[in-house]
Amino acid sequence: MPQAITPVQLAASLAELWSPRVIGELNDAYVKVAKVHGTLDWHSHAHEDELFFVLQGHLRLEMEDGSVELGPGQMHVVPKGVRHRPVAEHECLLMLIEPKSTLHTGDTTTAHTRSLADQLRAL
Repeated sequence: MPQAITPVQLAASLAELWSPRVIGELNDAYVKVAKVHGTLDWHSHAHEDELFFVLQGHLRLEMEDGSVELGPGQMHVVPKGVRHRPVAEHECLLMLIEPKSTLHTGDTTTAHTRSLADQLRAL
């Protein structure tokens, strides 16, 4: 039987920061939630756009040509190839929509990098 899901509750339940989890699929994209705080490393995705939607808190998306400040209910699409660095001064809950081919930290591997297998683990 189909069920409604509540992304903000799923994101709030996450124990790990900067570790997105897949909560749905839409055509050739994954819908993910994440709990973030602090700064993720600079990176880019050469072939994929990435949608950031703030569920709770505030997020700054720093890019080489400026930054975008997002609050609850706001979103921004980082175009493919654009280097970016998400920053959350306080805990922030996010929903992300990105192609299934998108690597977590794109062209960069860091301590925060999570494999697709990690992101597909059950909540």
